[in-house]
Amino acid sequence: MSLRKFTRRALLVGSAAIAGGVAFGVYLGRRTPENPLARDLPEGAATFNPWVLIDASGVTLIAPHADKGQGVMSVQAALLAEEMDLDWGGFRVEFGDPAAAYWNTALGDDMLPFRPDDESWLANAGRDVADLAVKTLGMQITGGSTTVPDSFVKLREAGALARETLKAAAARRTGVARDDLRTESGAVLLRDGTRIAYADLAAEAASVNPVDMPALRAPAEWRLLGKPMQRLDMVAKSTGTARYSVDLTIEGMVHAAIRLSPFRSAVRSHDPSPALALNGVEKVLSIPGGLAVIGATSWHAMRGAEALRVEWEPPSYPASQTGHWQRLEQGFTKDRLDRVWRDDGDASAATQSSDAFRAEYRSPYVAHAPLEPLSAIVVIREDSAEAWSGHQVPREAQKAVAEAAGLAPEKVRFHNQLIGGSFGHRLEVDFIRNAAAIAAQMPGVPVKLTYSRQEDFATDFPRHIAIGRARGTVRARQVAAIDLEIAAPSVTRSQMGRLGLNVPGPDSQIPAGAWNAPYAVPDFRVRAYAVEGLAPVSSWRAVGANGGGFILESFLDELIHQAGADPLAERIRLASDPVTRAVLEAVGEMSGWRSAAGKGRGMGVAMVSSFGVPVAEVVEVTATERGIRIDNVWVACDCGPVLDPVNFENLVQGGVVFGLGAAMNCEITFADGAVVQRNYNAHEGMRLYQCPSIEVRALGNAEKIRGIGEPPVPPTAPALANAIFAATGQRLRQLPLHHQIDFL
Repeated sequence: MSLRKFTRRALLVGSAAIAGGVAFGVYLGRRTPENPLARDLPEGAATFNPWVLIDASGVTLIAPHADKGQGVMSVQAALLAEEMDLDWGGFRVEFGDPAAAYWNTALGDDMLPFRPDDESWLANAGRDVADLAVKTLGMQITGGSTTVPDSFVKLREAGALARETLKAAAARRTGVARDDLRTESGAVLLRDGTRIAYADLAAEAASVNPVDMPALRAPAEWRLLGKPMQRLDMVAKSTGTARYSVDLTIEGMVHAAIRLSPFRSAVRSHDPSPALALNGVEKVLSIPGGLAVIGATSWHAMRGAEALRVEWEPPSYPASQTGHWQRLEQGFTKDRLDRVWRDDGDASAATQSSDAFRAEYRSPYVAHAPLEPLSAIVVIREDSAEAWSGHQVPREAQKAVAEAAGLAPEKVRFHNQLIGGSFGHRLEVDFIRNAAAIAAQMPGVPVKLTYSRQEDFATDFPRHIAIGRARGTVRARQVAAIDLEIAAPSVTRSQMGRLGLNVPGPDSQIPAGAWNAPYAVPDFRVRAYAVEGLAPVSSWRAVGANGGGFILESFLDELIHQAGADPLAERIRLASDPVTRAVLEAVGEMSGWRSAAGKGRGMGVAMVSSFGVPVAEVVEVTATERGIRIDNVWVACDCGPVLDPVNFENLVQGGVVFGLGAAMNCEITFADGAVVQRNYNAHEGMRLYQCPSIEVRALGNAEKIRGIGEPPVPPTAPALANAIFAATGQRLRQLPLHHQIDFL
């Protein structure tokens, strides 16, 4: 792999790192970022690192990764509590302030064009460089299933360091050697049974010299990790007492709603009088790309926004959905070639014969559609500002408010909140910018902006659209060659462009799920084409692996059928590493795999590797007179050690339900330049009565620990389509599937 083949993410991080000073001295990346907890530390309190604060009232643990419902607040706390010997729940947990100290150590793995199983010198050196750049930039991000791999070591180290420092404080007080002390349930214990609570040691611990980094406890010694845990937010969420940003109120707050261009364009002209004539509507303000209405309640503000008469500038992309597909169809040209991502053997020559099998697949735009609508509270004062919202990149949210207020970022206090679903939606800062733009026009007044569901759908940056074209050949009842082309808009250039960053280089998310597939096909080529002039797009749960995985796994299934081979057995034969092979073998054993399941019944299998996690799924369906019934799903995956088996199972099952619902029903289309689907009735997930039995197994053979929030999603669509073929003989090559077949 040559250095010229670094992905656009590598170029982005590399360029930004140079701008940040790495090029002028590696020492900049070696410096330890400031501990934000040490700022204005109260008297008698102690902090040993950015994740632990102890005062007279007890222990506060900082969980800086955003919790979008995936439970990372609990897992971050568990990693700290394990080494600190804290009882589960015997502490407070906060998200903390945005800070460079919370840089994501796992981002580097997905920034470079190396497969996860590539342990070459160049691959590891590239990861080290990317990691150094991320640290220098202080990139605090929750995404890419990186929370657990980012936190696994460093939070345990933070907990161990706090524990040993507290023991050192107790040793200084009592005269007992630190090695003769032990800890339990948030206290230091002397040999005679005397207990000194951590809170009682805070003042002394604050003046103790840092101790050497202790060894971390072996998994055999874990009390919390690896065992079923009740999530810390479970009771609050089950009783309706959990508070999200959409629930917050602040004294003196006013409510705002917005009307943005459905074409992602500018306002040409507007008439506010119909809105101002409504009871409860107080004023209409201009913001970039649209208008804002201030009302007595969010309902009044939303009614006012709907009543506005606005003429918009036209869109920069095709007005009709047909135009979007046509632009992609025309995108398979040399000038749009983003990169040849894989080129094993000679796929071009191997697939030129007249008997080569050909097929085309399509993956649509899809909305994020989280349950909690976008919302934020912002107040801008003369020399400071505050904001309350849930966000996956809190430092970018802080920066957006600072820009609107004309302040330095450190003058903005951003309070991150629980998030009621995101799926990538809250990687965007547009709603924070809009709230801040309104607040800047009302100095000193807290402004709460809440998007209506319709506005949320209409102005979302959806999952990217893609077309895959494939040729392949079989030989001796085996898959011999695959030549795959994928055309799509660049997610990264679109998303980063909205942050003001110019991202050169190829985009690995266009062919994700395909180029990195752990299959040893003798002749295997994957080319990606970046098509411009389409709707702006964003990261959607598992990003490019959804389209790429559907395209490759659907085509592979068709090739296997052409060869007359068994779909599971041939995938096992092709698996290029033992971890993937074991995952496929496990799902076959779990499901009692049979390629011929009986009349009107069918099993389909798919395996997609995303974020370093191979996930194999078998879907079983029945074809009835009224449509397809999804009966069972079996999932085998390997993300390394599992820290909470209950939450792990829930995340995998939730990913399957999410992925199946999208595959069955979900798409965003355009007509007259605007999004057609404006609510859940036109963008349905899976219904409760449609949900199959889902069995999950984690193997734990992988050496590295990985995240599991996203990887279960990509295999669902191809496994379902392959199962429908097995039951009906009908191949489905375009998502969503309901256009071609009915579901019960």
